[in-house]
Amino acid sequence: MILCLETATSVCSAALCNRAGVVSLKESRENKSHGSQLTIFIKELLVENGIKTGDLEAVAVSKGPGSYTGLRIGVSAAKGIAYASSVPLIGIETTLSMYYGFRHFAGEKSETGNDSLLCPMLDAKRMEVYYSIFNTEGRVVKGITASVINEESFSDISESVRIFFFGDGAIKCRDIINHANSAFSEDFTISAAFMQIPAYEAFDSGRFENVAYFEPFYLKDFIPTVPKKNIAGK
Repeated sequence: MILCLETATSVCSAALCNRAGVVSLKESRENKSHGSQLTIFIKELLVENGIKTGDLEAVAVSKGPGSYTGLRIGVSAAKGIAYASSVPLIGIETTLSMYYGFRHFAGEKSETGNDSLLCPMLDAKRMEVYYSIFNTEGRVVKGITASVINEESFSDISESVRIFFFGDGAIKCRDIINHANSAFSEDFTISAAFMQIPAYEAFDSGRFENVAYFEPFYLKDFIPTVPKKNIAGK
């Protein structure tokens, strides 16, 4: 089995997966719960399924882009398990696992034609988002991009092409994107469960990360905020 960890957004999620699908899933949508919940979820998954970390085939983690703090928590946990248990480490691009999740979700709730495009979007604060564009077969049409969305965004895509926007970045852009053939999913939520297919594809191809040097894919530099009050409260 592969342990999958998803901490790129406000959702903290961990899943045990095998080649048949998701065996067990633990997740919380409580904001900023990663530091307190992730290791608990991992322990519960292992205990409930009667396995140890050394029994895992690999550890897969969402490598970004996404929340700076969330990514560091997830990657740190994954690297610690991989190093201590001598199992391979797999990094999965966040928008790729979102694509796989929506492909399953869309198959149940949305009508995506063969010529449709799927655009996973992550909130990067203000009007900026991280996004990729895939066709329905999973081919990358546009690689991961950080962009400030405006009324001209996606105007290069023919209006005859249906494009599905999903993720926490898509919701805030709904009233700005003017593409005439667009659709927005308001109830799509990221999950570690979506990593099952890309994790095993990476495992079978031997695409492993170097545990010592692997870092999250931030896409843009972290900019710390300046506190409004100093330590004396003035």
